[in-house]
Amino acid sequence: MTAPTQLLFGAAGDVGSLPLGFLPPELASRAQFGWTISVHILFAALSIGLAPFIIYFTWKAVRTGSEPYERLHSFWLKVFAVGFVMGTVTGIPMSFQFGTNFPGFSEVAGEMIGGPLAFEAKMAFFLEAVFLGVLLFGRERVGDLTYVASSVLVGFGAWLSGFWILVVNAWMQTPRGYEMVSRNGMEVAKLTDPVAAFFNPRMGWMYVHMVNAAVVSVALFVGGIAAYIVWKRRESTAWNTALKLAVVLLLVTAPLQAIHGDAYARHVEDTQPQKFAAMEGHYESGEADLHLIAIPTSPDSITDPRADNLFTVSIPGLASFLASGGDFGADVTGLDEYQENPPVALVFWSFRIMVGLGFLFIALALWGGWLTYRGRVAENERYLKSMMAATPLGFGALLTGWYVTEIGRQPWVIQDVLKTSEAASPTLGSAEATATLALFVVVYLGLILAALSVLKWLIAAELRSIDVVEQPPEDDPEPVPGVGGDD
Repeated sequence: MTAPTQLLFGAAGDVGSLPLGFLPPELASRAQFGWTISVHILFAALSIGLAPFIIYFTWKAVRTGSEPYERLHSFWLKVFAVGFVMGTVTGIPMSFQFGTNFPGFSEVAGEMIGGPLAFEAKMAFFLEAVFLGVLLFGRERVGDLTYVASSVLVGFGAWLSGFWILVVNAWMQTPRGYEMVSRNGMEVAKLTDPVAAFFNPRMGWMYVHMVNAAVVSVALFVGGIAAYIVWKRRESTAWNTALKLAVVLLLVTAPLQAIHGDAYARHVEDTQPQKFAAMEGHYESGEADLHLIAIPTSPDSITDPRADNLFTVSIPGLASFLASGGDFGADVTGLDEYQENPPVALVFWSFRIMVGLGFLFIALALWGGWLTYRGRVAENERYLKSMMAATPLGFGALLTGWYVTEIGRQPWVIQDVLKTSEAASPTLGSAEATATLALFVVVYLGLILAALSVLKWLIAAELRSIDVVEQPPEDDPEPVPGVGGDD
């Protein structure tokens, strides 16, 4: 039986020869980058997903001048600004980690990734930053058209930033438009066709799925906060509007994510069959069942998920059907075809969490849509509490989907070109790698807590503001004769 650390972390999980508390340098580097990008992606997704809300609330506030839309515009613009700042702070260290922890990757792929990363900074980040400044500080200094256009450009900048980052990641999944050449005694990737490299086979699939996932996550986030405020202040016009808008957006995006994800999985099987096999826990090549429910029957089942050691509710041949696009008996490549496999347990369970949450979101969308249609969404306490509980779950689904994408590619950092073990720094020691990992965990946890504290403060301030502006006095006294009224 393969050791649990190998199944959970791959070959870098061998910690038996190290002092207690220290990790192998490669594993610590992978964990550090994984943790860094996990936190960063939360704030990046917040910016991408909030963009449609910011544009809509800005347009309605300018067009109507109504207090509810002004209130929603002001609140969510502040949340967007917090996410933008935190995304910048958490994202900058990742570029340095390429050099400190994975110099082999920088050397081999530098020419391929340098351009898109530079474009992301110069084309997207500065566009978003400049016009976010207009939105925050320019309401009285620019015209209405310029102000609304600024919200559109902020949203465009957020989505453009995601595009260039995903160009890099999609190329790592399905590299195209390059050739390997010898440079200073080392084989490196040379860019030969920018169009083929930037618009590689994975790019379209990944961009649509990632952007829609961000919108789903933020629709749940907006809906959860709106549900909480409506639960506290039932008559708030602004937050009833926000709740209904979040439900409508969820009705569109949650089913789309499932439909697109089904087609995306077929593309993964075509281009990365090893990853697909890990997603399904499919070890032996041949017809593959789809496990609708998979429950571990022992501790070994958690770290080594196979059909024969799980309690499953499966549909025979459905994984073959999905992978082939219509053939229940189609052969699916198994993990036994490969000498090195990704950490199957992390990929297998992450995939199931992501899919399970996705169906939960569809159920919440349909429930909320029905209540909204009947004009009872703000009156149904069960739905309000369900949306409150679901507030962070969209980001959970997004993260587990990202883990499937990234961990499922192992042992490759660039698919079939460069392994992670070859990209990791050969000079980085176990002590310094483990220490920097611990430092990043502490600092980034602090940033998360700071962001949550600001959000809590904004919500509390909003509730106080509603009490002053929107809520009528509970006991309106009778007018006193001769004071403010007719005798």
